[in-house]
Amino acid sequence: MDGVTVIGHPLVQHKLTIMRDKETSTAGFRQLLREIATLLCYEVTRDLELELVDIDTPLGPMQAPMLVGKKLVFASVLRAGNGLLEGMLDLVPAARVAHIGLYRDPKTLTAVEYYFKAPEDIASRLTIVVDPMLATANSAVAAVERLKERGAKDLRFVCLLAAPEGVERFRGAHPDVPIYTASIDSHLNEKGYIVPGLGDAGDRMYGTK
Repeated sequence: MDGVTVIGHPLVQHKLTIMRDKETSTAGFRQLLREIATLLCYEVTRDLELELVDIDTPLGPMQAPMLVGKKLVFASVLRAGNGLLEGMLDLVPAARVAHIGLYRDPKTLTAVEYYFKAPEDIASRLTIVVDPMLATANSAVAAVERLKERGAKDLRFVCLLAAPEGVERFRGAHPDVPIYTASIDSHLNEKGYIVPGLGDAGDRMYGTK
């Protein structure tokens, strides 16, 4: 699919399979989500620009590559996005963090906002939006809209799983925002859940169901 990168790294796929298993414990699911987030972060940042700087090693001076510009922003779509956020911060601990609180209305499946907080200078930073599931895409579309309203211009969306319906809806609303995911599954069921999927990521991560 245009604008979509499916990350097929063997470690990503192995960990995802264990997460899908309904017998995986809450603790195990949470740890695997954190680990897989680090791997996804590695892929979504592989094209960041570098510049050479002068440093001194214990054996002498050299020019070595460092990232150019301001640090990243990770934008977590609450609450499940925090599972990916923690793993990405392990890799990029200096990143700024935005939080977008959205919940899905169980009847209409539309996204309802209850919280939003983002860095004031987000316009000058690469913003990576994280949410484990791209199902109906209503929450993802709403989150990116709010970030754009705040001034974000350079955005990428990272999820663990996506449904074809969600990809189509998201790309239709935000064709300028590339998607990175570990898998595009079969379809959505009548309740808006990804099939075969892995269930509700938030519930499995926090043991609330």
